[in-house]
Amino acid sequence: MRRVYLDRIAATPLHPQVLEAMLPYLKENFGNPQSLHSVGQEALSAVEEAREKVAQLINCEPTEIFFTSSGSESNNFALKGLALAHQKKGTHIILSAVEHQSILHSAKSLEKLGFRVNSVPVDKWGMVDPEELKRAFSDETILVSVMLANNEVGTIEPIGEIARICRARDVLFHTDAVAAVGNIPVDVKELGVDALSLAGSQFYGPQGSAALFVKKGVRILPFIDGGIQESGRRAGTENVSGIVGLGKAAEIAKKEMEKRNEKVKLLRDRLVKLLPQKVEHVFLTGHPEKRLPHHASFCIEFVEGEAMLLNLDMQGISVSSGSACTSRALKASHVLLAMGIDHALAQGSLVFSLIEETTSEDIDYFLEVFPPIIERLRKMSPLYTEYLEEKGK
Repeated sequence: MRRVYLDRIAATPLHPQVLEAMLPYLKENFGNPQSLHSVGQEALSAVEEAREKVAQLINCEPTEIFFTSSGSESNNFALKGLALAHQKKGTHIILSAVEHQSILHSAKSLEKLGFRVNSVPVDKWGMVDPEELKRAFSDETILVSVMLANNEVGTIEPIGEIARICRARDVLFHTDAVAAVGNIPVDVKELGVDALSLAGSQFYGPQGSAALFVKKGVRILPFIDGGIQESGRRAGTENVSGIVGLGKAAEIAKKEMEKRNEKVKLLRDRLVKLLPQKVEHVFLTGHPEKRLPHHASFCIEFVEGEAMLLNLDMQGISVSSGSACTSRALKASHVLLAMGIDHALAQGSLVFSLIEETTSEDIDYFLEVFPPIIERLRKMSPLYTEYLEEKGK
């Protein structure tokens, strides 16, 4: 059976050079970076080299990079660590309505501690309006968090403008850039953010490798208490092999990002153009232009996302429906609902995220097998039957 992987948002395959870089730290170079002997110091040197490579990818100082285990941990670290460190100044936090669950759930935890959280709406493309954000500020606002690019619909947000608004009000600004870093150019100095989350699994690095950028001088409380690792910000023995892999993936991404994007964008655009021609009642979600180059997302009317995923998987095709963190929840995506999409239509979410190895033949294969799947599923759909009766068909 032909295998086609179109779920880059969930995880990318490990780059061969990344695996090669990691292997010594899974075998002979097993030292603990906090040990004073030569075996430990060799591991520490590898960790610091990786820190420099990650810093170079987003144009910051190595001392501003703190390694974590996932994008979700980085988001928890940022939101909780910044809010708790600055709560004497105020207890009001502003988010967008389309944030990742790790941000939304962190905010709920903070609400239980007495913080007040506002959610700013988005337009039909999933874009935050900076003017709406301005209206949400209060004298108690201490933190804003808006993602750089949405993992579910691919929309790239006006982060630079939002950062300027926050800076003018002396309010901290964090961006969840997990879906963006390594896939599009990201420069924290140009963006003007105070904190930024990233994860290696989004750009051909190992799963379980991630980082949080915190601008020099910004106070943040440790997320994990214990030892002195990560300058006392995150305790626990370092995942040396994962960190080395993250550093190597960052190094490769900096060199190859433009070439990767040229290829996947052509294939992405072809999919966006041809899918609505092959299947009726298909709607593109997310901004048509200001979106991740490898990302295409749709709502397929009269069918459910889970049914499409299972049927496509039986044909060897891996895609996603909604975000990876909610696709098992069997409920409509909060992102699509926030964009004003009808609940029934939102159930038919389908997300494609292309990897470097994706070929034109892969897209052709999907376009060949998908229409019969939709035809079969719609025959079982009471909504589609009702639609045909209304149309007199």
